[in-house]
Amino acid sequence: MTLDGIDDIDRRIIYALQRDARRTSSQTIADEAGVSASTVRNRIQRLEDRGVIRGYHADVDYELAGYQLYTLIVCTAPVPRREELAAAALEVPGVVRVEEVMTGAENVHVFAVGLDGDDLSRIGRDLDELGLEVVDEDLIRNVHSGPFTAFDVENGDGSDARDSDGSDARDSDGDGDFDDADER
Repeated sequence: MTLDGIDDIDRRIIYALQRDARRTSSQTIADEAGVSASTVRNRIQRLEDRGVIRGYHADVDYELAGYQLYTLIVCTAPVPRREELAAAALEVPGVVRVEEVMTGAENVHVFAVGLDGDDLSRIGRDLDELGLEVVDEDLIRNVHSGPFTAFDVENGDGSDARDSDGSDARDSDGDGDFDDADER
């Protein structure tokens, strides 16, 4: 792992985990990357410790779970308080995700699940009481997501693991190959 970023092995790990973290083993990633499973586990731990991998989350279909009111609530927060208000919004019952957007207006996107219309109204009032101005509310029909293609070292556009001299950045012991010794 380079100090400035991540290398191809890290990219493979991240891509595999984004694709399906629950059904992807360290051994499967290791086989694809040509390293040992312990190397993959060490890399995952380091990526987690550095905050690159922040967690593993269940992808819930709220409608199938009986909650048809999955809603995007677009809010505006005063820029100096945006981060504070976004964190506070996550504490509102029914709020499942909050995103900060780098704009002056409509800079906080709140994703909430309401039991009914009255519940969504309560969530909106709670957000307003925090200091967020509710600008728009939209029911979400479907959510689609996938892994970031730059982490796909086989088919993506991520850079390779080369030092400025063209040598393999992963070969820290200089023996011409990448092995567990390079992970120490």
